[in-house]
Amino acid sequence: MREQPDMPEVSGVHRASELHAHRAGDAAHRHELTGRNPKVLAVGAALTLIFAAVEAFAGLLSNSLALISDAGHMLTDSASLVFALLAQFVARRPPSPNNSFGLGRAESLAAFINALAMLVLIGWIAVEAISRFRAPLPVQGETVFTVAAIGLLINLAMAWLLSRDRNSVNTRAALIHVIGDLLGSIAAIAAGVIIYFTGWLPIDPLLSIAVSLLLLKSTVGILRESYHFLMEGVPRHIDYLQVGADLAAIDGVRSVHDLHVWEMTPGEPALIGHVEIVHLERWPDILRDIRHVLLTRHHIDHVTLQPELTRMVEGQ
Repeated sequence: MREQPDMPEVSGVHRASELHAHRAGDAAHRHELTGRNPKVLAVGAALTLIFAAVEAFAGLLSNSLALISDAGHMLTDSASLVFALLAQFVARRPPSPNNSFGLGRAESLAAFINALAMLVLIGWIAVEAISRFRAPLPVQGETVFTVAAIGLLINLAMAWLLSRDRNSVNTRAALIHVIGDLLGSIAAIAAGVIIYFTGWLPIDPLLSIAVSLLLLKSTVGILRESYHFLMEGVPRHIDYLQVGADLAAIDGVRSVHDLHVWEMTPGEPALIGHVEIVHLERWPDILRDIRHVLLTRHHIDHVTLQPELTRMVEGQ
């Protein structure tokens, strides 16, 4: 029995890195997400959690729904920032044998969960506000004003920090929570001032509902965007039908089918499909033209296409 020559042992990690490698002519993007600043999210999560506890305690003492709802906003803010932080760490991991596209979708998943949490909070505030209209409770306007003013300063600082990263839907979802806090603090300040000087208690639940309605539109927008990405929808800036038409119009291409366009990671569209051609020897030139069209007209860099010979019909 002939002995087999010794083969160099290749580890699974090394083999995976070879398979995931991008060589000359491949797409230039990376599957893992970089450029995020986790320190901002970590500091923000700690600050909002601490002040949420302070604000909730003050809201219970003063019987202010505006202050309690703002504390609830800040509590969900803290959770959203923790989610965003964890998602950033996960999304920065490179591709692996189990996740060949990397884990960039973790950010959109966190954004989707955060938006759902905000919807639940908005619903709770609305129900509580209706009960306050029916049976108003005495509110300590001065306490509400003081605590809400401090919260406003914290929320302004957090909103400014998070607004510097607009490329991440996950960070923007967390920003929606912070903006909700900011509006909630303004509403609580207004409620405290009006109650202190006029004693008109319905302003407290009224402003709480107003803030919740303002947040609803942004929250639904984040839900739609993250859901579209998680369901591998065609990127909104890409016209799927026009892509197909542009490919079919390239010299040497007879037709295009089984065409799919989606985003592997946010901002990195990918395309796969089958291209029918007449002369297989022309495929390198046709592929070069296809890549040029996709990159210049549609900003699609990651392209995988399978050429197929067209069966000529009699009489053609």
